Amino acid sequence: MKKDYYEVLGVQKGSSADEIKRAFRLKAKEFHPDHHPGDKEAEQHFKEINEAYDVLKDPQKKAAYDQYGHAAFSGGMGGNGAGFGGFDFSGTGFESIFEEMFSNFGSSARTRTNPQSAPVDMRYDLSISLEEAYTGLKKKIKVETYASCEKCGGRGGKEIQTCGTCNGQGRVRQRQGFFVVETECPVCHGTGKSIKDPCMTCQGTGRVRKTKELEVNIPKGVDSGVRMRLSGEGSVGVRGQKAGDLYVFLTVKKHSVFEREGDHLYCEMPIPMTTAALGGKVIVPTIDGHGAEVEIKAGTQTGAQIKVKGKGMPRLRSDVYGDLFITLIVETPRNMTARQKELLKEFEAEGQNNQSAYSEFLNKVKDWWDAL
Repeated sequence: MKKDYYEVLGVQKGSSADEIKRAFRLKAKEFHPDHHPGDKEAEQHFKEINEAYDVLKDPQKKAAYDQYGHAAFSGGMGGNGAGFGGFDFSGTGFESIFEEMFSNFGSSARTRTNPQSAPVDMRYDLSISLEEAYTGLKKKIKVETYASCEKCGGRGGKEIQTCGTCNGQGRVRQRQGFFVVETECPVCHGTGKSIKDPCMTCQGTGRVRKTKELEVNIPKGVDSGVRMRLSGEGSVGVRGQKAGDLYVFLTVKKHSVFEREGDHLYCEMPIPMTTAALGGKVIVPTIDGHGAEVEIKAGTQTGAQIKVKGKGMPRLRSDVYGDLFITLIVETPRNMTARQKELLKEFEAEGQNNQSAYSEFLNKVKDWWDAL
């Protein structure tokens, strides 16, 4: 049984090309026949090291090996449909059974594709401010993706011919125990075609890495969790396969003044003790930046709430606006002058009748103590 290629080179699966190359050089130097003349075991190790590196240094071979192991190069993956013990399971109903088993996952065993070659839907996470969610905006974003190669027009190169691995079917069969599993051809990536003269720009894949700048139109009223779809702006598949979609997921950042609940905004606002006692008008902040004048009733207590109608957030795809709720906090004065303290003492001496809540609380406590 052949050894695992990653084990031969002493690297982990998923190692970078540079790590694989560095490991190969060290191993090749260690077991080179010049350092071990006449040593058959060292010579065998050297052959295994070269064989492993020949596969793992090539992106296409490496991808096939990662998916199928040594079977990818054993010739047992052709389209002849040979199954376990010489039996051919094609046409016996097993394929339809598999399709039924996997139908809950959105695709049958026959139609599943290699994620490295198929069109790819992409995700982009975008954070915006509460003010931007209030007004809506157009935002430019940059996305790293695969785009069609301009050099070869997405074809992958010249002299395109039928793939010899899958005989143009785009799919190959692999034996797994008692069953034959049909998968996308690792050589032509399901296209059924191979390229004799591959494009040097895209290495025959028909696509290249590209940074795209896109403009996203964000409507007013969006909230965290809203998903926007940009059709055809995802990553293209190999050799002319169409592009997937780009999904922009929005997050509205926390605000320093307001808290949002649906279409409504909430804010805590301190007011002077004198305003709370005597009443008056104050300007409260609003998300549009203009502010709004509200009336404070005389005798207002901490926790009182004022509603400013229509000063909340716009409802998505609607002209309706939520409300703004201001919770008032009566501020106790600090760093008072001697005169201010004197006036408060006079008020305390004369104003006991104005403190009904305080008097009621003391009476409740007294009744409780008396009952003990």
